[in-house]
Amino acid sequence: MSDAVEVLQPKTRRDKMNVGLTEADRKELAQGLSEILAATYQLLIKTHVYHWNVVGPLFHTIHVLTEEQYNELFEATDIIAERIRALGHHAPAGKGKEQTVTLNASGRSALEMVEDLISDHEEAVRKMREVGTAADEKGDLVTADMLTARLTFHEKALWMLRATIAD
Repeated sequence: MSDAVEVLQPKTRRDKMNVGLTEADRKELAQGLSEILAATYQLLIKTHVYHWNVVGPLFHTIHVLTEEQYNELFEATDIIAERIRALGHHAPAGKGKEQTVTLNASGRSALEMVEDLISDHEEAVRKMREVGTAADEKGDLVTADMLTARLTFHEKALWMLRATIAD
């Protein structure tokens, strides 16, 4: 994630701000949001690939559900990146070393695809709770509110994915 840290550094005096958050807090929150942004892109790509490649009796249900979800994830990337910018940092363009997407959906059953998406959404929820709690503790109500909305989406996505494969 060292590339992201370099990108997050303010470049000019104009990037300095006084909005009631310390520079260190803004940097910490921007780093957390950068990780969330990278994970959101990863989930977006995976969801889209599964949307294209799902087969079997659940095809239509999963195809429609994943289309709704990847569209929402795409919109979320802009919201998250704009919040990083509002905190006075640059939204990273590169992926961190831990962000790798397995794009090979061949050989995966619809059930395996949904289980994989569930795992990624759960990971997103955990990270968003961590950063959202930190934002709340630092008085960054906007970031906390944004992450609450993102959590709402991911928890609903989890409910729908689990319901799709329930016995």
